[in-house]
Amino acid sequence: MKKVPRISESEWRVMEAVWQDPPMKARQVVERLSGLESWKPQTVKTLLGRLVKKGALRSEAVSNHFLYHPEISREQAVAGETRSFLERICQGSLTPMLAHLVDSRRPLHEDELQALSALLRRESVDRENDVAGGTEGESVSKKKGGKA
Repeated sequence: MKKVPRISESEWRVMEAVWQDPPMKARQVVERLSGLESWKPQTVKTLLGRLVKKGALRSEAVSNHFLYHPEISREQAVAGETRSFLERICQGSLTPMLAHLVDSRRPLHEDELQALSALLRRESVDRENDVAGGTEGESVSKKKGGKA
């Protein structure tokens, strides 16, 4: 998988706009963000340029304008941000993060508890299968020929 660049909060807003309906002209991104941000068009163009430089977007010259295409999916960006957060704040461990979220926010709804339980059960089954198959520590997607 392509390395996901770190993107700022402002850059994230621009990416959200482009992910909604790619490819987009700079003018379209400005219009999409106009109700959400009070940025000048040049600010949006600067952010687009940064995202191209970081490899999150690709620009394509078409007649007298550029089209911006995402080079990473929203899912890849979320996964990269999550990994970065876990490394910086929780030394890579999910346990303190989950404990904090459960302890410090509103009570979990029944559907949230069921979803979390299902995720934990799936992880447990995957690990049992990995150990039984002699591939302890290797991800299921990697075993199936995917990239980890």
